[in-house]
Amino acid sequence: MRAFRAFSASVAAIGFAVAGASAAQADMTLTSDDITDGEPLTEAHVYNGFGCEGGNLSPALSWSGAPEGTESFAVTVYDPDAPTGSGWWHWTLFNIPAETTSLPTGVGVEAPLPEGAVQGRTDFGGNAFGGACPPEGHGPHRYIFTVYALPDESLPVDESASGAMVGYFLQGGALDSASITATYER
Repeated sequence: MRAFRAFSASVAAIGFAVAGASAAQADMTLTSDDITDGEPLTEAHVYNGFGCEGGNLSPALSWSGAPEGTESFAVTVYDPDAPTGSGWWHWTLFNIPAETTSLPTGVGVEAPLPEGAVQGRTDFGGNAFGGACPPEGHGPHRYIFTVYALPDESLPVDESASGAMVGYFLQGGALDSASITATYER
């Protein structure tokens, strides 16, 4: 019985430690003047191609609450509803300097990228933001905009890296992250 109580106390302590770590990581936030969580994207953020006619501009993004030890940031846009079996990567932007806490509308097109930042290869085949463009009649798709706080100044990949490869390093190494999920359908 004594061993069981000691085991139970250890499990409880681990549970509280994990809950505390989760709460500590819940401080990072992502906001936008261009998109709203749960709301549809505007035509400005729709792809121009593949049968879609939009502005193909990334939305303005701002973040705060990065944890201590953050050396860089990465931003991704992912559609888990794309009928591919693996979703669709619309953007990966990484090696964003730690002092950067926002990106303007159209970064990389209408505004320069932060110094040292790299855009990975999207599922459209290019190295730039690719806006929403779900198949017609497929219903609403979710577009998950996520910023990641990273403990290193750069990822060990370059602009030829796929979204899945960048995602692999982000999921395994991020100190914290925050997301906004917008929608779009045709």
